[in-house]
Amino acid sequence: MIAHQTVAAFTNEEEATVGLGEIVPFLLEYKLIECETNFRKVLNFQVCVVASGRLVTGQNPASAAGVGHKMVELIKNK
Repeated sequence: MIAHQTVAAFTNEEEATVGLGEIVPFLLEYKLIECETNFRKVLNFQVCVVASGRLVTGQNPASAAGVGHKMVELIKNK
């Protein structure tokens, strides 16, 4: 269950910027907030990596390396 987890994901503004706001079936930011997550975001297309327990999320492709590093860190510290 994702409720009450802290997460980052592609934002509504990022979807609009890349021209997909009207194409995707739903806006992920809104859906995650609806599911009662603690949604975190930074400026568009900047790095944002969030770890909530074993769940590691990133806001956008710029966050991919940071997500990988965080996962390795969590595995090593287990």
